[in-house]
Amino acid sequence: MNSSTTTPLNSRMATVETPNRYLDMVDHPAHVKKLTVEQLEKLAEELREELIHGLAKHGGHLGPNLGVVELTLAMHRVFETPKDKFVWDVSHQSYVHKLLTGRKEQFRTIRTTDGLNGFALRTESEHDCYGAGHAGTALSAALGMAAARDQRGSEENVVCVFGDAALTNGISFEALNNIAHTTKRFIGILNDNEWSIAKNVGAISSYLNKLITNPGYNRISRDLQAFLAKVPTGKLALRLGLKGQEALKGTVTQAALKHNDDTLDADGRGGFGSSLVFEEFGIRYLGPIDGHDLPLLVETLEFAKSCDQPIVIHIITQKGKGFTAALEHPEKFHGTGPFNPKTGESLPTKSGTPPKYQDVFGQTMVKLCQKDSSVIGITAAMPSGTGLGALEKAMPDRYYDVGIAEEHAVLFAAGMATMGHRPVCAIYSTFLQRAYDMIIHDVALQNLPVTFCMDRAGLSANDGPTHHGLFDIAYLNCVPDIVVMAPAHEDELADMMFTAMHQDRPAFIRYPRGNGEGIAVKEQPALIEVGKAEVLQNFSSNGQPKVAFLALGPMRGIADEAIAELGADNIDAAIVNPRFTKPIDTGTTGFFAQAAEVIVTIEDHVLRGGYGSIVRDHLADTGISTPVVRIGWPDEFIEHASSVAYLREKHGLTGANTAELVRKALGQAADAGTVPNQALGQAAGK
Repeated sequence: MNSSTTTPLNSRMATVETPNRYLDMVDHPAHVKKLTVEQLEKLAEELREELIHGLAKHGGHLGPNLGVVELTLAMHRVFETPKDKFVWDVSHQSYVHKLLTGRKEQFRTIRTTDGLNGFALRTESEHDCYGAGHAGTALSAALGMAAARDQRGSEENVVCVFGDAALTNGISFEALNNIAHTTKRFIGILNDNEWSIAKNVGAISSYLNKLITNPGYNRISRDLQAFLAKVPTGKLALRLGLKGQEALKGTVTQAALKHNDDTLDADGRGGFGSSLVFEEFGIRYLGPIDGHDLPLLVETLEFAKSCDQPIVIHIITQKGKGFTAALEHPEKFHGTGPFNPKTGESLPTKSGTPPKYQDVFGQTMVKLCQKDSSVIGITAAMPSGTGLGALEKAMPDRYYDVGIAEEHAVLFAAGMATMGHRPVCAIYSTFLQRAYDMIIHDVALQNLPVTFCMDRAGLSANDGPTHHGLFDIAYLNCVPDIVVMAPAHEDELADMMFTAMHQDRPAFIRYPRGNGEGIAVKEQPALIEVGKAEVLQNFSSNGQPKVAFLALGPMRGIADEAIAELGADNIDAAIVNPRFTKPIDTGTTGFFAQAAEVIVTIEDHVLRGGYGSIVRDHLADTGISTPVVRIGWPDEFIEHASSVAYLREKHGLTGANTAELVRKALGQAADAGTVPNQALGQAAGK
């Protein structure tokens, strides 16, 4: 059989001895085309089993992938990758796609060191045409591909899978506004599972729910799909299908949006008008249909493929389908750590494990809101990931979830700040990049007291380069009159949040993913003097060469390891917790730079434009020539791995490498004739 030919779903293959799993037969997406409907449905069950057991050990995005099994099978049944292009919004739901495109033998390595990436990755497979990790990008990217295809006159199909949560992102609507007058051939699939990482919020969610729950619409939609399944493909199907859609659209207008005095003017038309927002953008709409009905999905996709006009297919899926625990706890299993594949229970953590930074953030937010009525918490669809869910539970009237809309979150906070409030935006470092213009133009330029708590600053090891927060110091350092802080431990995080509430200007706090350092959090946070570093260990003034370690955030461990490695070298070491990257403590920095033969900066950030660069620039500006050894991440996108420790070892963020670089710098200083400055070293203790 030609691999590009689709076998009718109701046909039967010759009786052959089947392997233990149909999944074992699928080494290429073309193999999906050779299976009968019964075999495909069995394959769907096997895929779910593989997802559950394959992710149990290391974790991953289980729920989203359980929900798209039938959809992914149908897509590979109807289309032909890599010729045809599949663009996945966020792409965390591309695991099934990976299993069907020659990567099933490596699947259980996903999100581990040297294993498969947890998102679509162009360098990983020719079947991954577009890489992503942030929401809202797929429609624009897919439209660009379709326009490029039209420019060169080729015939490939472009299929864009986007979720209901992506429609809370303004980028998606910018794309929708351009599709109809850019191309005639575009297939969008709205995967509506009613869940993002948190429960969807806003008007878009309400709109989709209205479509889903309208009985008249659903009945007519089912009838239309049944009709389309009976007509031939090609121009006749297209004509008949479009007439059916027009009739359906008119019915929905009457049935779903009848005039209601209680909602007068709610849609801007006095309570009347079409609810089909896609049609308003000039895009044909089909649905909602059952996203787990394989025959219906295939028939609908075949119809869409024949359409010479943009089309969106609205499918309804269950996030976590096939796994009871994931259905009952969709938020937990959106992205999960290791779990018991039978019960879904998370594997136990070691006793005595320090609290997570995000939990300390959440608890501190509750305290701040209880003491100050002007404090407001804002998240962009990440209440659990950021820890802001604690505020939602304790004081829901002081909590706002704006959906996946970081730009709006920042502008929303700016507006609140002009009215006397002190908004706290909890946004991951990697996602705050999306709102950079708003940070500068709307918050900083107006000098508004908005606080940004940037979780996941540093590495997000399993998720990889789309989620590493390695650029925030660099992109914030050039913004005038802001405060940027980095706590050394969880208690200092609470202190910095308290300090930010006393600033009449924008404040940013960066802290890592995961557990703290085991430092108990005080009941009452303390104020920190802005721009003031903390000397953790001073010089002993023993006459030995002096090395000052400036360890930003929770990076003291590397300094301690380096000092231990240098034990036989008889150095005199000082350790400073800088606390601030803007403004830096110029007095303390300059003092230790003059006292020491070598300054060492250590940061969980890229070196280019990072804290070490800031220190080096300051010393150059003030005429201090002390050599600076900078420890941080190289000028490249850092890959994913099983652990932060592995990546630090690989890229040199270790005590051993730091010690080696210090030895080299001390040797160069000796060759230049530099001698220890004992007088300054003694003065440093004052």
